[in-house]
Amino acid sequence: MPDNEDNKKKIPNQKNTGIGVGMGIAIGAAIGAATDNVGLWIALGIAIGAGIGTSVSSINKSDKK
Repeated sequence: MPDNEDNKKKIPNQKNTGIGVGMGIAIGAAIGAATDNVGLWIALGIAIGAGIGTSVSSINKSDKK
């Protein structure tokens, strides 16, 4: 049972990363459509969104301490 409790504690951090990736895809697709290079900008959006989501998770984690 302890594994289940550990997973519940990790979900909020993963949620922020997922939101960041989703926003990155949306922004990347919009910029890609405007510049006619969708593949490049979706990939960049995913990378940037994952980084921002992870950073937000780290900031939230340090604020709770």
